[in-house]
Parts: sequence; structure tokens; C-alpha cells
Amino acid sequence: MTDDEKGEDVLDAEFETIRVSIGERVEGVATVTIDRPDARNALDATVRNELKRALPALEADDRIRVVVLTGSDEAKAFVAGADVAELRERDLVEQREKSKRPRVYEIVDDLELPVIARVNGHALGGGCELATACDVRIADERAKLGQPEITLGLIPGGGATQRLPRLIGEGQAMRLICSGELIDAAEAHEIGLVEEVCAPDELDDAVYDLAASMAENSPLALEYAKRAVRASSRLPLDRGIDYESELFVQLFATADKNEGIDAFFEDREPEWCGR
Repeated sequence: MTDDEKGEDVLDAEFETIRVSIGERVEGVATVTIDRPDARNALDATVRNELKRALPALEADDRIRVVVLTGSDEAKAFVAGADVAELRERDLVEQREKSKRPRVYEIVDDLELPVIARVNGHALGGGCELATACDVRIADERAKLGQPEITLGLIPGGGATQRLPRLIGEGQAMRLICSGELIDAAEAHEIGLVEEVCAPDELDDAVYDLAASMAENSPLALEYAKRAVRASSRLPLDRGIDYESELFVQLFATADKNEGIDAFFEDREPEWCGR
């Protein structure tokens, strides 16, 4: 099966809780929409499993360079959290099994494609963790974000204790995680949890303008750029610089490097081949 055929499979697949579109607004951009309006897009087992099926398939499709992850507008939420009813029924053994990696958060984080979170409503608990696993977050000004697990006698279990401090600093992360406080989009932007806040009627333009500016670039360069930037919070500085240098050098073996430079000198748009 070719990569394109894998991409067609995800479009043809029957999903209960997500919708997938490719190129509807911007060429080279796939949109994955979580669609459980009756549950405010809460992450139950079905949503998690369907995202874990769909996202790797999108990565295998040569047409796609950027992914937008969002919630259905009908739910008035990005993801309102985990399905609390599921959590109540689990004991330690069951939860240990459910917590085995890779979970949906690692699937998003490890995706080679840049992922933009279109935070169109509340992103709470696992929803906030899903947003922080993305590469960029653009939020509706009406959204609220937070990690309220502490109010249930729990702590975040999808990466928030590790990703949040890297995004907003240890003190701010401790404040949100230990209080369970929810913050509005404006404050989330102020502390660095989201990169941009928009009025509702401006959200799609902001998200897809950014996605378009990413998607017009070499897919290999996008992949390597994401790897290098991700490494900055996970490696000591000297090792990170060495890693960046190695990725930079590897791109000199690609046809896209030559095409990009030739297009620059010839004053034309490059035609990337992804090799």
C-alpha cells in the first residue's frame, strides 16, 4: 500500500467521534475534529483510539504537511477533559494498563508534522494536556484552560506536570495544577500557554493563515525543524546545538535544499518533492 493510499484510508474510514478532512481550507493541511457534542468532546476510550488510528495515517500521506486539531464547535469545547465516569470505574491495575505509552498525547507530540491546536472552547484536564502536546495553540477568547484533576483527588496523568512547566515555568504550572484553577484565554496567552487569542469570527483565519504559511515549506525541513525545536526543552544546551547542527547538515543531502535555493535565485516559488 502506498502512502497516498494510507491517506485515502483515513478519509474513507468510519469514525464515531472524530472527523477528518484534507485540504478543505488550505492545501496540504489536514483538520482533525473531535466530535462528541453531548459530552463536550470529553476524551473517552473511543476518542483516544480513533485519534491514535487517524493521526499516524495522516503522517503517512505525502499530501499533508500540517495538522490542525480541534473540537466541534457544536460542543462549545476543544476538549472538556477526560471522561470522569470511565475514571470512576477503574482500579489501579486497570488504570496502569490504560496509562501504557504511547497514549494519544505522545502520538500528537511525536507526530513528524507540525500540529496546531485550534482551541475553540474549553480545554480542561486531558484537553489542556492534548493542547500542550501540540506545537502551537491558538485560542478563542471565550475559552478557558486548566488542570482541575486535583479537585477530584488526582493529579494530571497525560503529561501536564512535565509539559506545562516547560511552557509556562514551574511556578505557574504549580499554581494551575495544585489549585485546579481555570484561567481564561487572555491569561493563558499572558503566561505563554497559548500563542494567540482571537475573537470567535477571527479564529479560523488565524489558524489557517498560520497553517498555510507552514504548509508552503519543504516537508523535510518542517519535520527537522520540529525535531530540533522539541529537543530544546529535552536536551542540555550543548547537546541540543549539536543535534540542530546534525539535522541542518542532513538537509544538505536533499533535493529540497537545492530546489529551495534555486527557486530563491530564480525568483519563483519552490516545487518541493519531499526528498
